[in-house]
Amino acid sequence: MALSGMRGLSVFISEIRNCQNKEQERLRVDKELGNIRTRFKNEKGLTPYEKKKYVWKMLYIFMLGYDVDFGHMEAVSLISAPKYPEKQVGYLVTSCLLNENHDFLRLAINTVRNDIIGRNETFQCLALTLVGNIGGREFAESLAPDVQKLLISSSCRPLVKKKAALCLLRLVRKNPDVVNVDGWSDRMAQLLDERNVGVLTSSMSLFVSLVSNNHEAYWSCLPKCVKVLERLARNQDVPQEYTYYGIPSPWLQVKTLRALQYFPTIEDPNTRRALFEVLQRVLMGTDVVKNVNKNNASHAVLFEALALVMHLDAEKEMMSQCVALLGKFIAVREPNIRYLGLENMTRMLMVTDVQDIIKRHQAQIITSLKDPDISIRRRALDLLYAMCDTSNAKDIVEELLQYLGTAEFAMREELALKAAILAEKFAPDLSWYVDVILQLIDKAGDFVSDDIWFRVVQFVTNNEDLQPYAALKAREYLDKPAIHETMMKVSAYLLGEYSHLLARRPGCSPKEIFGIIHEKLPTVSTPTISILLSTYAKILMHSQPPDPELQNQIWAIFSKYETSIDAEIQQRAVEYFTLSKKGAALMDILAEMPKFPERESSLIKKAEDTEADTAELSAIKSRAQQHASNALVVTGQQPTNEPPQVTQLGMVKIPSINNMENNHVDQEVAQTNGITGDVEPQKADILGDLLSPLAIEGPPGVSGTETLSEDGALALAPVGEQENAIKPIVDIAERFHALCVNDSGVLYEDPYVQIGIKAEWRGHQGRLVLFLGNKTTSSLDAVQAVILPPSHMKLELSSVPEIIPPRSQVQCPLEVVNLRPSRDVAVLDFSYKFATNLVDNKLRIPAVLNKFFQPITLSAEEFFPQWRSLAAPPLKLQEVVRGVRPMSLGEMANLLNSLRLIVSPGLDPNANNLVASTTFYSESTRSMLCLVRIETDPADRTQLRMTVASGDPTLTLELKEFIKEQLISIPTASKPPVPPQPHPTTQPISSSDPGALLAGLL
Repeated sequence: MALSGMRGLSVFISEIRNCQNKEQERLRVDKELGNIRTRFKNEKGLTPYEKKKYVWKMLYIFMLGYDVDFGHMEAVSLISAPKYPEKQVGYLVTSCLLNENHDFLRLAINTVRNDIIGRNETFQCLALTLVGNIGGREFAESLAPDVQKLLISSSCRPLVKKKAALCLLRLVRKNPDVVNVDGWSDRMAQLLDERNVGVLTSSMSLFVSLVSNNHEAYWSCLPKCVKVLERLARNQDVPQEYTYYGIPSPWLQVKTLRALQYFPTIEDPNTRRALFEVLQRVLMGTDVVKNVNKNNASHAVLFEALALVMHLDAEKEMMSQCVALLGKFIAVREPNIRYLGLENMTRMLMVTDVQDIIKRHQAQIITSLKDPDISIRRRALDLLYAMCDTSNAKDIVEELLQYLGTAEFAMREELALKAAILAEKFAPDLSWYVDVILQLIDKAGDFVSDDIWFRVVQFVTNNEDLQPYAALKAREYLDKPAIHETMMKVSAYLLGEYSHLLARRPGCSPKEIFGIIHEKLPTVSTPTISILLSTYAKILMHSQPPDPELQNQIWAIFSKYETSIDAEIQQRAVEYFTLSKKGAALMDILAEMPKFPERESSLIKKAEDTEADTAELSAIKSRAQQHASNALVVTGQQPTNEPPQVTQLGMVKIPSINNMENNHVDQEVAQTNGITGDVEPQKADILGDLLSPLAIEGPPGVSGTETLSEDGALALAPVGEQENAIKPIVDIAERFHALCVNDSGVLYEDPYVQIGIKAEWRGHQGRLVLFLGNKTTSSLDAVQAVILPPSHMKLELSSVPEIIPPRSQVQCPLEVVNLRPSRDVAVLDFSYKFATNLVDNKLRIPAVLNKFFQPITLSAEEFFPQWRSLAAPPLKLQEVVRGVRPMSLGEMANLLNSLRLIVSPGLDPNANNLVASTTFYSESTRSMLCLVRIETDPADRTQLRMTVASGDPTLTLELKEFIKEQLISIPTASKPPVPPQPHPTTQPISSSDPGALLAGLL
């Protein structure tokens, strides 16, 4: 852009640069804006040169960060100028100052279209650049056909074709429902035959976008992509200007490899052979060199090739070659290459055949734990966690324990959790597991959660052979002069329960055990004192007939804490003091803890909650789908009909007095008119308690709810009721609506099955995990789960096993991509067979509109300009809503906040009105700001006026109807009580079974 001829513009820029401070600059800008405004009012006296000069000044002021709210018409009018200098500045300033919804753009559409279909190539490029930069809906509707014709025209020069391809790409991304690309398969195949590498690169960008939305329509282009790769791999007919450090057009290679990843497989043997030859050439020809730029280019191609190899599930030989190459990368000095090598090796674990090959690099991966870069250390930790199995668990866990002493605090909690999980899942024997966890607590007690030592207690309680060893190890740790409080808790518990098994060992008499524990009492906190009091009572119980001196010492401690300010300690001291005077009867009252029933491991559940890394998610979850954990057996026999490697670990929390009381209250909920009330637990642990004794042993009619909430009739996508012999014991509609505002909970439950959901949402994508739990003591057969997706959403459900073993749970990840705004919901068609009963249910998936909201709080300076810019329908819609559920203004604000519509108090001058805002994400709209205003009538809470605005007409309409559905109360018929279902067939329980007795107490 030549500005040397504009002396006035050059002088103005010099004056701005010479300003001493911001205030001087603002005064000079205000003066210039006033001068430009005055000159524009007398537009007839302006020459084309002057108009161009002033528009350039406006652009410069805009680039400095000042608002330019006038002169837009003058800039748009320059687009119609016949000469290039004026037309250039018109196009450039218009694309910078105006957004896609500006009214003045409509005035320029005809001029832009004439330039596109004209014969002047320079004007064509200017027009295509403007359309691509703005990409508005009106531009797409009016100009997309002309851009498409220009792209496939045989008379166009390559420069114009490149612009046209990129312009069409922008229109397709911005307005996929407007731009018609049906039947473009042949045209894209023709474009992929282009010899000009620049045009081919632009066309490949367009092809990647098209094939990502619908790969089925472009199968004919697949051989063309392979030919492009062959041409680049052999460096045939690639101009020098497209060769980057000796690599033929690495950008085109990356785009082509990425496009091939959207095709599920390659059926044609010749095409597959040619592609694998190219991939082999890429793998063989990539190495680490000193030139950073060449490394970046070659590795970009290499890692896309690795992703394609994994996608196509290539032969084991090529997989081995990939792992060997990555092994070389994780040993180089360049940190970026090491990071990428570790990350891609984690992804390679998705392919089960290469796990043994990756183990060969275990020593180098462990070395990466000591890397100065924390991001590399995290990737190494993730990779070790993912590659661990029974063959290398000991080595990996020992390395993690050793690293724990020097690791920074930011990693210690994650490190401790993963070490505990690996020790639990792959322990060769129980004594090793106890050693590992006690070492873990000793080295990183501050970062060891209560769940970890709870787990040790469960193992020891459920395995009698382990109890003497665990008690002895706890006794050894107490000899240390200073131990962590968590170690004090677990040692006190174990010695209280099992110290009598060590009575014949030197230094382990009841009096000595009591003395060494009591030495630590002054240093512990209040919760630990409660455990120590229980330990003292247990020691006294095991020493019957009691040692008078020991008894008096313990009684003195109980008497001291009878007046404690802490209610828990006081209650324990009073009760234990009274019970200890009962003599021999104390043996029966304070008997050993019974064995714990089986449940899902809270550690593994916690690890899933804290996972945030994409590579870890893809690798670990994929391995979890391929084979379930072979965790240690705590209780029960292994079912003869279960598949190998199904989790049988006793996955429970220690039942506390409070939990037992809460469960007892839950079972005593009053029943009215034969309908059972549903009491929500105070702590959302629904999925963790999926296989609890209550869920397995309890009668079917007790745990469900049949009352239909008022929201229950607001079905976004009504699903017909199925006539099944087995009826649900929960209100399905109520569960669905609860999950619309929560990210975890139970979706469906009947006497045999419980389906839970846990979700995570990020932008326009979501990841849900379906927890399918078998509550019975028999297998569930013919299990099927099929997702019926709506047109606005892409969903991908992992494979579901046909058989769910007894009292087991399987996890099925579900990936969700939101394409455009809509209130329709996906449906899960879930069926199974139990005995002779075939159950089939269609359940709505809570992937609703508000899940793709990202709350945003706006100030008055940000809100009102946006509100005024969305002035009229269809971007702003208003409706008077009647039949609203009566609620206070605070309740309505809480309802909107629960829907991720953040209410901004004080923005509306009327205190009876609410103003809310959020950002909606989808592939079509990307991030779109949504504004809502609700005007209420204090005299009549059953009606209100609602105004909704956004930059997309469809989004505005869908959001208005969605909020309306949440506000309106629709009367529903009362639902008759469901008759009690036959209880699942179970084996008779022995009265001596401690787990069954505990379940009965609960």
